[in-house]
Amino acid sequence: MKSLFSSFFILLNIFAFGQGISPADYVNPLMGTQSKPSLSNGNTYPAIGLPWGMNLWTPQTGKMGDGWAYTYDADKIKGFKQTHQPSPWMNDYGAFTIMPGVGKLKFKEEDRASWFSHKAEVAKPYSYSVYLADINVTTELTPTERAAFFKFDFPKTDSAYIVIDALNKGSYIKILPKERKILGYTTKYSRGKYTNFKNYFVIQFDKDFDLTTTWKDTAFVKNQLEITSDHAGAVVGFKLKNKESVYARTASSFISFEQAELNLKREIGSRNFEQVKTDARDIWNKTLSRIEVKGGTDQQMRTFYSSLYRTLFFPQKLYEIDGQNKIKHWSPYNGKILDGKMFAGTGFWDTFRALYPFLNLVYPSINVEMQEGLANTFKEGGFLPEWSSPGYSDIMIGNNSASVVADAYIKGLRGYDIETLWQAVKHGANNEGPIDAVGRRGVEYYNTLGYVPYDVKINENAARTLEYAYDDFAIYQLGKALGKPASEIDIYKKRAYNYKNMFDPETGLMRGKNKDGKFQSPFNPFKWGDAFTEGNSWHYTWSVFQDIDGLARLMGGKKKFEAKLDEVFSLPPVFDDSYYGSVIHEIREMQIMNMGQYAHGNQPIQHMIYLYNYAGAPYKTQYWTRQVMDKLYYATPDGYCGDEDNGQTSAWYVFSALGFYPVTPATDQYVLGAPLFKEAVIHLENGKKIEIKAPENSAENLYVKSLNVNLRSYSKNWLSHKELMNGALLEFKMDSKPNKERGSQEKDFPYSMSKE
Repeated sequence: MKSLFSSFFILLNIFAFGQGISPADYVNPLMGTQSKPSLSNGNTYPAIGLPWGMNLWTPQTGKMGDGWAYTYDADKIKGFKQTHQPSPWMNDYGAFTIMPGVGKLKFKEEDRASWFSHKAEVAKPYSYSVYLADINVTTELTPTERAAFFKFDFPKTDSAYIVIDALNKGSYIKILPKERKILGYTTKYSRGKYTNFKNYFVIQFDKDFDLTTTWKDTAFVKNQLEITSDHAGAVVGFKLKNKESVYARTASSFISFEQAELNLKREIGSRNFEQVKTDARDIWNKTLSRIEVKGGTDQQMRTFYSSLYRTLFFPQKLYEIDGQNKIKHWSPYNGKILDGKMFAGTGFWDTFRALYPFLNLVYPSINVEMQEGLANTFKEGGFLPEWSSPGYSDIMIGNNSASVVADAYIKGLRGYDIETLWQAVKHGANNEGPIDAVGRRGVEYYNTLGYVPYDVKINENAARTLEYAYDDFAIYQLGKALGKPASEIDIYKKRAYNYKNMFDPETGLMRGKNKDGKFQSPFNPFKWGDAFTEGNSWHYTWSVFQDIDGLARLMGGKKKFEAKLDEVFSLPPVFDDSYYGSVIHEIREMQIMNMGQYAHGNQPIQHMIYLYNYAGAPYKTQYWTRQVMDKLYYATPDGYCGDEDNGQTSAWYVFSALGFYPVTPATDQYVLGAPLFKEAVIHLENGKKIEIKAPENSAENLYVKSLNVNLRSYSKNWLSHKELMNGALLEFKMDSKPNKERGSQEKDFPYSMSKE
């Protein structure tokens, strides 16, 4: 009955989308894949998996160990890789590769590679198919959360085979011919230091093996079906009397071989390939259809759902369900097998901004699980992660786990150990961690001086100060929501104003400050890095999420603040790359987008467009959000304007297309922009829905003339999360000319801490 209802729900949504096109059909998993280290158009790969599943699969065009596992401009595929890679810059962990072959046995990566064409490639969220021209074999795969089903369409041949590559850095392989099975594990990872790390896998074939051999490093190993080596692999062969398919079912586990077998039995079992594929497609359609949009162009529909798809992967489930139906996980933090949930593979420096607020609005139940995982992280490792891949990774800055924890609770999520998380965010705020990117580097300076100094050999100090100040605000907000006493939380309220210590009245911008209280000199606001993180002062000056009104007052009032915002777009895209010694890709992406100093391809400035709402000029937000959506996002291989980064850059698009954005996580508010579509519906998990209607919407009619909320005229520049969760009807009247009066009064401006 449950599956019947689910199928009916999916059919209803497919009908609602019209012409038999389902949400998953709009998704292009190749969006953002035409990238390289010097220029990111997304730095994505076609991620074939289920939402938040433990494993993803991707065709592999890059070399083993290369973070750019798949690039659109490549000509050859080397294999089909199980991956957990959150981004090319982070690289992969726990990966292994499967590749078919015909004729002479070729197991080395370059030797076994086959030419392919995008014309003979079909990429969907729930399946991937490609014709491998050199061997005349079409390979298709379809996933579950911890398993996958492969279909290899071979020609008639007596020399069909499949290569299993467990990769280097320590691997194991064992062939079990009587069971038509291969067991193996890989210990390869890219960041951190782990104990007891193995990704165990099992591969079950549907045909008897005619040939079996193992290999290690660069040579075959005769008469040995079990190998442990730096780089181990296997080849199994088949004699096919006709043109036919070979099927392989595979699953993996971070716990044991037995758990991998259980994952395979539980998630695929006796189902055939088409059943697994249909079920995966249904899961994607059900998940994507949580948001329905109508009344846009075909390209806008494809871009919206391709972006929505990218928000639904990271962090991935790192937990499994044992034979007694208990939830277990291997811990990246102490190497033990423990009870409870665990997630891995995301950077909070990116995702605190919009990705996690998006989950809290549309998919809160998965973030309840993630919060449980964070509590376990603190218990097992002593700190919350800021970048998990799969454990603590020494990259980026900030203490933004505080925002991720606070926003979830403030947005109403419950059912996890919030008291442990409260202790965790306080601990992280007042201690340096075991590595620079955990806890707060420079915390003693910050807590005593109110900033991290420029001249004490702590990199990106001004950026750290600004992010710590916002994180303190998030801790203060969480403490209030938990009813903690003033004696415990007022210190965080006080520190939330530390952003003022970075503001230079002479330039009207944020600037590094020395230990003696004097600003750094010389100062170039166009200098990337140095006092800032992957940006310059023009990007980081706006990182006062908690008190935009206070920032405006520092700049001399609303008009000067508005003029400063305008200047971001009117300045030329000049830069100083001397800190890095070369042009990093984030700089290049800003330079070529023709939007002045606005660098949407990186996260620090992505909220800045919405700040016109705090200056009484929301029509400028409406204009610039539409420019960014129209010019910088496409459902094409070059479809992003910088790193996609674990769903954050996609979440910006999804929120903006709906007409609002979470400028200040850990508050109840979303700041208004303007919707992209004529109609949108958000189906909330509580059974209510948010309807967004803008019937006059068009390329020309991009301005909001008026807004009714629940049939009443609404002048504010923000929406309440709590009120939206009760269900809401938002009716936008759109026009080709800006309404400069609407939202121009102080009473209509969004939240700022100093106005409380």
